[in-house]
Amino acid sequence: MEAHTPAFKFRLGLFIIIGIILFILGIFVIGKQKNLFDPVFKLKADFRNVSGLQVGNTVRFSGINIGTVDNIAIVNDSTVKVEMLIKKEVQKFIKSDSKAGIGAEGIIGDKVIVLSPGDSSTVMVKDGQMIASSEPVETDEIMKSLQMTADNAAVATNEISEILIKINKGEGTLGRLIQDKTMADNIDQTIKNLKQGTNKLDENMEAAKHNFLLKGFFKKKQKAADKAKKEAEKKAAEAKEQKEKAAEKAK
Repeated sequence: MEAHTPAFKFRLGLFIIIGIILFILGIFVIGKQKNLFDPVFKLKADFRNVSGLQVGNTVRFSGINIGTVDNIAIVNDSTVKVEMLIKKEVQKFIKSDSKAGIGAEGIIGDKVIVLSPGDSSTVMVKDGQMIASSEPVETDEIMKSLQMTADNAAVATNEISEILIKINKGEGTLGRLIQDKTMADNIDQTIKNLKQGTNKLDENMEAAKHNFLLKGFFKKKQKAADKAKKEAEKKAAEAKEQKEKAAEKAK
């Protein structure tokens, strides 16, 4: 038993040393995440509902983690005060008109505080300053809205299905139009009659041109058209002649 005592003591000492190293590393990592070793300043914001936010959750600015939630306290029945520890190095970028909102890391992730930049012409925030806040949109409200949309879509789908069933059965004007062959034939005949009427109108107009009483009207109209055509040709010839003369002068 005594022969194994030095080895046992060595292993025990090694185990204790490794435990102390891991403990120190753990403190360092946690402290770095919680900004325990960096210069920080404090910001405050009031909310009506923090929507599940907890102490230790992240504070973000422009998508970057810049701090943590230090304290959450109920002030009264309508106000919850949230205190944040922010890295001192980003204080110059956060303006006094910045707003604190509550978001989430993904759909079901932890809640985070999101700080808006504010107006660049405004002075930067001070240590311990109370800034404005915007209330978060509850997940329950979003789900309720999605459920309402889904219900409305289901109602609309059922109504469309009923209409299609009635059409297939030949009910209603559209259903009779599709299913009733007689009505479809009547529509085809009506279209044919319209085409025939158009052709007959063209024939009547052609006959009217040769009618003795209307012959003078159409001749007068034709003469006016011929005259306009001749004037256009004359102007085109004059323009061509002037262009040729100008070209000769240029030579």
